[in-house]
Amino acid sequence: MPANTKLRALIIQHEELTPPGLIRNWLEEQNAEVDLLRIDEHERMPDPRDYQLVVSLGSESASYNDSIPFVARETKLIRAAHAADVPILGVCFGSQLMARALGGRSFKADRPEIGWLRVRTNDPELVPDGPWFNWHFDAFSLPPGAQLVAETDVGPQAYVIGRSLGLQFHPEVTFEIVESWVLSSPDQVDAAGVDPAALLEETKRRALESQKNTECLLSRYLEGIARPVEH
Repeated sequence: MPANTKLRALIIQHEELTPPGLIRNWLEEQNAEVDLLRIDEHERMPDPRDYQLVVSLGSESASYNDSIPFVARETKLIRAAHAADVPILGVCFGSQLMARALGGRSFKADRPEIGWLRVRTNDPELVPDGPWFNWHFDAFSLPPGAQLVAETDVGPQAYVIGRSLGLQFHPEVTFEIVESWVLSSPDQVDAAGVDPAALLEETKRRALESQKNTECLLSRYLEGIARPVEH
């Protein structure tokens, strides 16, 4: 981006429980102009060409569930952004939907992944092995032309396609976000065989490290892959 040009970012949030957390904090520290779209509440369709970055967050919904009204609308937005070469950062649901929108598949995973997990990375400069926070019951296949960056035995954890980055894990989480998920979905924690108290203790213990890892990841993505330009 030219010097003194403010980054314009569109963040797509899918419900109250999945806020942008550390991602929004980091963008605001970069003096970015952030437009937050609650796509579950509003039907407006922003033009992705008005932005230098589109961020699609996680969701309680499944990216392959076409009965959810915003799935079709967001799929169109993702395809429009990709066609216009606007970088997309997809997080969990966002990465699954981006993979599906661009020719891959999303589906229920063989088993859930909840907790702080290490990943096998092919590019530790962009995505170190972590641990990164996971909370998902779904997985996806890479769209044509995508480059796998990181994975676990369950499936892809990070991929690059063009100037976009999909992440199965959640770099945005704070302790407060994880706590809200644990309190609102104890059945999911139980289903994954995770001790909720231990999970929250680990999240608190990793808070500073997690923030640093997220800031490093976002900086490397923005500078090395997204490389926003003024429209």
